[in-house]
Amino acid sequence: MIRNVKVLTASSYVSMLFLGLSTTLVGAAAKNIGLSPYQIGLLVAAQNVGFVLSVSLCGALADSYRKPRILLVGSCVLTVGLGAFYLSGQFWLYLWAMVATGVGMGAYEGVTDAMLLEMHHRRESMHVLINHLFASIGSVTITIYMIFLQGNWRAALIEAAAAVGLLAVLFALTQLDRRPTSGESYRERVRLLAQQPVVIILFACIILAVGAELATTSFLTTFLMDLRGFDQVTSKVGLVIFLAGMMTGRLLVGLMADNSQVLRTMTALFGVACVIFSLLFMVDLGALIYLLAYLAGVSLSATFPLMITLAGLKFKEVAGTVIGILKLAVPIGGTLTPALMSQVSGTVSFQASLWILPLSFLIGFGLLLAGRRRLQL
Repeated sequence: MIRNVKVLTASSYVSMLFLGLSTTLVGAAAKNIGLSPYQIGLLVAAQNVGFVLSVSLCGALADSYRKPRILLVGSCVLTVGLGAFYLSGQFWLYLWAMVATGVGMGAYEGVTDAMLLEMHHRRESMHVLINHLFASIGSVTITIYMIFLQGNWRAALIEAAAAVGLLAVLFALTQLDRRPTSGESYRERVRLLAQQPVVIILFACIILAVGAELATTSFLTTFLMDLRGFDQVTSKVGLVIFLAGMMTGRLLVGLMADNSQVLRTMTALFGVACVIFSLLFMVDLGALIYLLAYLAGVSLSATFPLMITLAGLKFKEVAGTVIGILKLAVPIGGTLTPALMSQVSGTVSFQASLWILPLSFLIGFGLLLAGRRRLQL
């Protein structure tokens, strides 16, 4: 059995690469299949159901069972989900395949960060940030790959399924000894953690940060075209620059991160993001908007991974459970903020809805300042 920490760390990074890949690949494939927007919406909802059920359960299991075994099961389920798209043109099969991909992705989200926090006893924040950097790389990579495939989505899915299958083999050959944990049941752990002000504050801040990230990704090109006069190509360049800023930010903050400075760095990023997002969406600076888009990505990039790191370090004995709970905030934020912006855009104006983004960071900044004594490591 492989017990090498470097191998396990690399396997965690590769898992997150496939998480990012799966998120983008499945959506792109569904579009290429020719499904209606209604059907695509059902597929995305099915994936979220699988993710929500899996991320909290796998995170809790990570405190009691060997993490590579959980990742092995998650990889097998993800392999089945990706491969099932190739077998038939039946919509019901696509629906179940999306549930399976959500379950596999939830296993990766719920376990890999906890595994890194357990294996590394120095610079844990760096490893978590790089872990999430690989998710961003996966999303960008498969987007470019799909362009070169010219819509041959079946080939991409089969190749992705085969690669995840190989990753499952790696997890079958690796082993990480279980760390002693408290004897409380899962229900008791969740009940105790749900009463912790630290968990409540971080849960709320993750909703705000993730919601702003997904809303920006969804609305940025529309903003550039409708309110700043960009065309189809130049608006997409702005989105690519924003994503590049996120990747750069996660890398730079990860390399410079120090556990003693996690809270200070996280709070500063929320404050800086509030200013930059206000300038980006409220002030017309012409070509400089590309620079602001890049800086917006940098300022936003590390907020979510740093909050996960902080929670794992605060609750080391139940890191998997607390990380699983906090990551339930991801689909909530990803649904709530875009939905609220759509509502404001429909009733007031699109420009007015954009105020929600800097306001989200301002609220998060205030929450972190108010709870800084409880959040301090």
